[in-house]
Amino acid sequence: MIRGIHHVAVHVRDLDKMMKFYKDAFGFERVGEVFAWDDSEFIDRIVDVPKSAAKGAMLRCGSCYMELFEYQRPAPESAEPKRPYDKGYTHFCVDVTDIEKEFIRLRELGMRFPQDAPIDVGHVKTIYGRDPEGNLIEIQQTQANCDFPLARLDREPTRG
Repeated sequence: MIRGIHHVAVHVRDLDKMMKFYKDAFGFERVGEVFAWDDSEFIDRIVDVPKSAAKGAMLRCGSCYMELFEYQRPAPESAEPKRPYDKGYTHFCVDVTDIEKEFIRLRELGMRFPQDAPIDVGHVKTIYGRDPEGNLIEIQQTQANCDFPLARLDREPTRG
């Protein structure tokens, strides 16, 4: 039985800086200790990256976990973060109750947004922005007519 998504992982250039950003911006707290490996055949097999070296941390906010990794080896194929239309995982979304207030607060904490304000699309107000390292994050506020409010996850089973 699948119970849901456990965590999202983000590769960052500066683990300490980004742990502080995600704590200040979204309230994420570190769970356990920072972990690391260097050329561990066991870990290399798990992540399918030979001769890798990295450190990381698991963070938690509410019912969501996020894992941050700072790889020392191998070097990334691209230093640029993914764009919304790139293949693969491109962003995660944070649900808020007052998007206008959060938009201002997050911008003051270093997020960059391409728009001057969140956009009301009817069932949600939303805006995409980038963290200080350029990783894409969607901020959304669901409206009363939204079919997928976050609160529903606490009380309704998944339908097939």
